[in-house]
Amino acid sequence: MEINKIGVIGAGQMGTGIAQVCALAGIEVALNDISEAHINAGLATIAGNLARQVERHQVDPPARDAALSRIKPAPGFDAFADSDLVIEAATENEEVKRKIFSKLCPSLKPTAMLATNTSSISITRLASITDRPERFIGIHFMNPVPRMQLVELIRGIVTENVTFDAAKALIARLGKTFTVSEDFPAFIVNRILLPMINEAIYTLYEGVGSVESIDTAMRLGANHPMGPLQLADFIGLDTALSVMQLLHEGMADPKYRPCPLLVKYVEAGWLGRKTQRGFYDYRSGTPIPTR
Repeated sequence: MEINKIGVIGAGQMGTGIAQVCALAGIEVALNDISEAHINAGLATIAGNLARQVERHQVDPPARDAALSRIKPAPGFDAFADSDLVIEAATENEEVKRKIFSKLCPSLKPTAMLATNTSSISITRLASITDRPERFIGIHFMNPVPRMQLVELIRGIVTENVTFDAAKALIARLGKTFTVSEDFPAFIVNRILLPMINEAIYTLYEGVGSVESIDTAMRLGANHPMGPLQLADFIGLDTALSVMQLLHEGMADPKYRPCPLLVKYVEAGWLGRKTQRGFYDYRSGTPIPTR
């Protein structure tokens, strides 16, 4: 199955990144969100990202202009009627995703594929509420999408080979590398990464080290490009908590218990960079540790 037109649901950080890389690869994109204001903000984000790529000589101006012309706003799901694939990139909340797929399916052509960009939720379970579980697959892009090379592909129990092959061909067309994960909680990357971040938060919670000392230790002692608490802020503390809760419930293992300090930060609305406060305070323009 050839994919020439893609619908993207969610004009946030992940959705705009997916739309951007698809448009640069010559694919028509329809971008949807809960309001036209959200869609327009997403289109502005894409334009800004592409402008920076031009400044860095990663993309030439004609390629940027062609990519922008391929991305169209999609205020309603009816705009996906001729899409070959629709990728859901909404918030990491299963109920939200289930509602989206339930409302989306009647607008699609029978041959259209469905994908979710979930980082942790069961593909089989999400596929089961659609009218085409055999054409449903997990395509988990890494953040930020334009810069990160890896994409996780996750088949549900019902996913057919033709769907899997089409997804692999799409990732190759985008110039990225895929790895295949079984449909278990958090897949591969987050199954390893988020417990490490959670342990770093426990290290802070128990007073073993400060925010700055923990991040410095992992940057210089383990050669990580970003400290785990800095990375948690980048990912979003609400997303980190959601993944840890899913791992804890799905694996029934106490080693995945979310750190109480992570829970408190989310309860306070300190979600990281997107709210300007998390393990660092970003409001002054210079990140300042909050503990």
